[in-house]
Amino acid sequence: MNAVFEALSHPVRRKVLALLKSGPKSAGELADHFELSRPTLSVHFAKLKEADLVAVERQGTSLIYHLNTSVLEQALADVLSLREEK
Repeated sequence: MNAVFEALSHPVRRKVLALLKSGPKSAGELADHFELSRPTLSVHFAKLKEADLVAVERQGTSLIYHLNTSVLEQALADVLSLREEK
């Protein structure tokens, strides 16, 4: 769960997740929404992948990112369970 919250702590990564809500996108399509260098975005993508918030598949020379909502749902459930333990 720590990796999930670390990944969610940065606004760029939250925006990437928001963009993926409408469906899978290539790294290039995602990059078009930011004024950041490709290497900087790659670091953000890696953090999201490390936290299992996104899944990545290679299609030819492109990397296609998919939102993994089950991890987000589990993180939210874990947070809500903290409230119930009071």
